[in-house]
Amino acid sequence: MGAEAAHPQQQPPSSVRPCREAAAPAVLGLQLSALIDHVARVDWSLLDRVPGDRGGSQQVSIVELNHILNEVNTHILPSHNDLTPITTIAGGSVANTIRGLSAGFGISTGIIGACGDDNQGLLFVNNMSFSGVDLTRLRAKKGHTAQCVCLVDASGNRTMRPCLSSAVKIQANEFRKEDFKGSKWLIVRYAQQNMEQIIEAIRIAKQEGLSVSLDLASFEMVRDSRSKLINLLETGNIDLCFANEDEAREVIG
Repeated sequence: MGAEAAHPQQQPPSSVRPCREAAAPAVLGLQLSALIDHVARVDWSLLDRVPGDRGGSQQVSIVELNHILNEVNTHILPSHNDLTPITTIAGGSVANTIRGLSAGFGISTGIIGACGDDNQGLLFVNNMSFSGVDLTRLRAKKGHTAQCVCLVDASGNRTMRPCLSSAVKIQANEFRKEDFKGSKWLIVRYAQQNMEQIIEAIRIAKQEGLSVSLDLASFEMVRDSRSKLINLLETGNIDLCFANEDEAREVIG
């Protein structure tokens, strides 16, 4: 896995939207920004060097993200199988879900979103293509691809530090009926900062006869924007909602 972190030599294509001839994917994932995960197993002494609460998710700047990566490379030794202690791979909960459905279960999947014209964007495209995910609905844009540091402790708890502020993102006015036509399911992750795109994507999806699943993301997200989430659930457009115990408690409470 360590080899995946190497910077590719060629540049990302100007578009990842070839002409569509194949049948529409059965399952579509809405991930507005392509995301690269930098995953490392760390101990508590290193987590103490990272600002913010352990186990939480707190956005950081690109300078802060690079500082964390430098800390990991300096203080964590790689295993005998890897050249680096950091595994770099396409990420994001929606991307992980559709990649698993495609590679693990043979279900046809596609992603709707945008990726940057940088090395991280190319890595995202290569990783998802390798797993058989249809990328014809992924817009290539000039700019940066989102990144996230995922620090995993000995108990398996994850401390997430995403860098999203400067990342390219698909906008609500860029969705087309053709993006959804012929598919059966749309997978959505709740995010209060993306409500305009989420609502528009769900509107078109329902017009095209798709069922919609919603992942509640985190209990912090639910707690901070519960009223918006309740309004979305009460539209009747959500056919399946995924929540862990903490997230469900925040909704009910």
